[in-house]
Amino acid sequence: MSTPIPVIVVGALGKMGREVVKTVQQAPDTTLYAAVDRKQVGEDIGEALGLGAFEIPISGSLQEVCVAAAQEKHPVVMVDFTHPQAVYENVRMAIAYGVYAVVGTTGLSPEQIEDLAEFVDKAGMGAVIAPNFSIGMVLLQEAAIRASQYFDHVEIIELHHNQKADAPSGTALQTAQRLAELGKTFNLPQVQESEHLTGARGACAGADIRIHSVRLPGLIAHQEVIFGAPGQIYTLRHDTSDRQCYMPGVLLAIRKVTQLKRLIYGLEKLL
Repeated sequence: MSTPIPVIVVGALGKMGREVVKTVQQAPDTTLYAAVDRKQVGEDIGEALGLGAFEIPISGSLQEVCVAAAQEKHPVVMVDFTHPQAVYENVRMAIAYGVYAVVGTTGLSPEQIEDLAEFVDKAGMGAVIAPNFSIGMVLLQEAAIRASQYFDHVEIIELHHNQKADAPSGTALQTAQRLAELGKTFNLPQVQESEHLTGARGACAGADIRIHSVRLPGLIAHQEVIFGAPGQIYTLRHDTSDRQCYMPGVLLAIRKVTQLKRLIYGLEKLL
């Protein structure tokens, strides 16, 4: 039997971090190596989550955890769903110590992603950054690409909880980017538009695709891609009701990242 993959969870007490900790601990081929968070440092992560003792104290220092991980015989993977302001440095630190990185945080700039890709390439290691780890969302994007062959007008609406720091969501941006990469120009103007309130028509992404962001308590993560043509509307929608929906994608990335020698952006590239 192969050795379970040791996993460091950064932001272990966050909404996504909690789910990752539980999933990693329960999966037969992964094991929780360390839990990193700024809160409740020193407390057992299992007890902090109400899951019983894991005998793994919460660490307040990712660097200390990475130093220890660098001594391990088997590759260690870091999973990070923290704030975009922190995740960039976290990934650089992990790679510098030979720890593979799986990132679900959105809000990284294209320049930061490019810089991390170069850093990962030089290290000869793998990393995965995915705006969305839901298999359903990947399928929605694939369906949108297929639909774009037949529709010339499309807009995107993304809805998230009001604690999300970045807008539009990385998933919506990726959806627009994947449609723009088809080389087609959408939404050719029919009239001379004017906004009486700035931003009323949303933000314009590539290929003239507009994205509208909604932030409200009670939401988790939702996205609509709406195609229009004379006499018909075609709507693709994905709704998240529980963060467990991301865990199969997270486990897939953990299992595959140690086999990579470059940075992969987007879960679809691992399917």
